[in-house]
Amino acid sequence: MGQKTRPTGFRVGITEDWRSKWYASKREFGTLLIEDFKIRKFVSDEYKSASIAKVIIERTRDQVIVNLHSARPGMIIGRKGAEIDRMKARLEDLTGRRTEVKIVEINNPFRCAFLVAEDIAQQLSKRGSFRRAIKKTLDQVMDSGVYGVKVQLSGRLGGAEMSRCEKASRGSIPLSTLQRHVDYGFTISKTTMGVIGVKVWIDLGDYNSEEADNGSNAQAGQAQKGPKRSHKR
Repeated sequence: MGQKTRPTGFRVGITEDWRSKWYASKREFGTLLIEDFKIRKFVSDEYKSASIAKVIIERTRDQVIVNLHSARPGMIIGRKGAEIDRMKARLEDLTGRRTEVKIVEINNPFRCAFLVAEDIAQQLSKRGSFRRAIKKTLDQVMDSGVYGVKVQLSGRLGGAEMSRCEKASRGSIPLSTLQRHVDYGFTISKTTMGVIGVKVWIDLGDYNSEEADNGSNAQAGQAQKGPKRSHKR
């Protein structure tokens, strides 16, 4: 069942952190949950070109803290901080609370599964070849120093009459190993032939060693090979 389970949800509370960090009573929980959904929808709709991969929401008694993980922080900040002030004001109108916006820059977008999926979706929406898009993406992601990558496209690929699923992978994707950081991203591409689903899995290594090596063990687009087994009798 590891192949069918979403990797991030499978690891939440064990090795993956929550994306909404707050506590509430039963009476307020539903209201705050809907509020989180509205915040995320506002950010994804209004700042789609800012390459925002993750929105983490924290709450205190009278304040909402929105952490945006973006590969293009300049588009959120704007000229002299004008855009981020406008975002803050609109979020305060949406929540009715004092809001603080923090930006975390993503140094390498090819190590983020959601941004990779968005890149493939844009290529498909511009009528690009899906096979060329997959091959190009696999090369770019492996060159960024990850341990493995898998891409799956579903829909009327190439304008075919019948929808189908196309998969391609390189390296290792250990979905059932909870100590392994497998990033997952999903998006859709709206084409003239219909909607195409794009799924991406990226193996970033162990949670403990990820910050230490940052993918330096994988060189020239080749995943790190494990030590050879020795059989002693």
